[in-house]
Amino acid sequence: VQLQASGGGLVHPGGSLSLSCADSETYLSFNVMGWYRQAPGKQRELVATVTRDGRTIYSDSVKDRFTISRPSAKNIVHLEMNNLAPEDTAVYYCLAYVFSTRTYWGQGTQVTVSS
Repeated sequence: VQLQASGGGLVHPGGSLSLSCADSETYLSFNVMGWYRQAPGKQRELVATVTRDGRTIYSDSVKDRFTISRPSAKNIVHLEMNNLAPEDTAVYYCLAYVFSTRTYWGQGTQVTVSS
């Protein structure tokens, strides 16, 4: 399994960014894919997850601003982030699993929200 994340970067407050994560090297069909993030000095926290059949979970801090999607139940996951705020600054990590006892992580991608 190799989860490859892309997107991220620097954006002004109120701006938007998109993240994507894909795994093309496994025959596994992940039941869950999603994103966590880790800000400096803080623990890694849930951002959002989506199941193979499209059920989503969002943290309260991003609900109504972020949208997670998984096209055609493939091993690809997107995160559309709108109305970004400085507190969204973090390294964002993609995750995927068939069963939660074996979670795969991608490399982090930096999101910086600053004026």
